[in-house]
Amino acid sequence: MAIAAAATALLIVGASRIEAAATIGAIPAEIGEARRESVTVKIAPPVAGVVVSGARAAGRPIVVIDPGHGGRDPGAVAVSGGIAEKDLTLALARELRDRLVERGRVRVALTRDSDRYLTLEQRAGVARDLGASLFLSLHMDSAPNPLARGASVYSLSDVASDAEAARFAQAQNGGGVAGATDGSVRSMLSDLALRSQMSASAELAARLVRKSSWRIALRPEPHRFATFHVLRRAEAPAVLFESGYLSNVDDEALLRSPEHRAAIVAALVETIEADIAARSRH
Repeated sequence: MAIAAAATALLIVGASRIEAAATIGAIPAEIGEARRESVTVKIAPPVAGVVVSGARAAGRPIVVIDPGHGGRDPGAVAVSGGIAEKDLTLALARELRDRLVERGRVRVALTRDSDRYLTLEQRAGVARDLGASLFLSLHMDSAPNPLARGASVYSLSDVASDAEAARFAQAQNGGGVAGATDGSVRSMLSDLALRSQMSASAELAARLVRKSSWRIALRPEPHRFATFHVLRRAEAPAVLFESGYLSNVDDEALLRSPEHRAAIVAALVETIEADIAARSRH
């Protein structure tokens, strides 16, 4: 997979260099230390040391997982007050990464592997610089209604599916407006690429709904869409997955449970691998 010219890649292979790849985090022991491979990509500060972990085959697709929030941005705070969205999204992202690495079909990068703040552009920039085949942003919801429950999936569109999706996208975008065109030929070509990206993202979202429906509770009409800056700028099929409501007592308990997160991970793994396989056949 080609990496932007500004990036510098460092290949770390074999047990003798494992200590240099410590930022990867825990990888299941059954993978075997000898099979461990990483690529460290340095991009514009403060996003440095992004690690790609996974299969030996350098040509395997790269999946970028984006744990929402971080650092000074805690995201939603659980109804119990004991944990924040930024902590649970990072836990879920690490668990998903480790499972994908264990299966060996893709390589994986996290936009953050610690409690640090990243802008939306920096998050999307990781996917662009790595030439990612898929971008997944992980979040957890909150609502004034304490009875609101269930997971939902958002994909990119110029027109929001409903007023709630539009408000959510505006909040995620920090009130900014994503995207503009200048009418040039280059802009027209870019727009065609964006339409293709939107279509692929909608297919990814629909697949995730199907893979999740029998594993975890989904909210009514779980696939929604709007203009999300981080999804648009990823320049890859991309979805934002809201895995439940931290404002709901039952959902909070589930999201704090490793067993429930394992069910979410199983749905995400099947979705990611099936989506990449389907597009590789086209």
